[in-house]
Amino acid sequence: MPVKSAPTRVLIVDDEPTILLTLSYALRTEGIEVITASRLEPAEEALARYTFDVVIVDIRMSGILAIEGLELLTYIKRNWPTTDVMVMTAYGSEQIKNEAYGRGARWYYEKPVDIRELIDRLREPRSSVV
Repeated sequence: MPVKSAPTRVLIVDDEPTILLTLSYALRTEGIEVITASRLEPAEEALARYTFDVVIVDIRMSGILAIEGLELLTYIKRNWPTTDVMVMTAYGSEQIKNEAYGRGARWYYEKPVDIRELIDRLREPRSSVV
């Protein structure tokens, strides 16, 4: 079974500027090209323009009941099924976790995220079989 190497280009989608800055800095120091988006529209534009190995997406990006991240996850897996998606949320539950995995998430994390663990997880070999 073919194995994907460590990611070289990652899209981070989160409405929290601190998360975008912290994660993008950490990944760039690991030699990973990073593009960030704080809303769905710029994320969709980036997905149409570039090829990403991994997309890191926050589930709740606006409003109290928002689940834009799950919608983006579905969009990514429908259009780029080999792109791995990491879901993050500060409002986790077993239901949200199951929903994320059911829609095709490769990883699920509740904030705050241990950045070293996240980077280690991204560095693990990943099967390229869909």
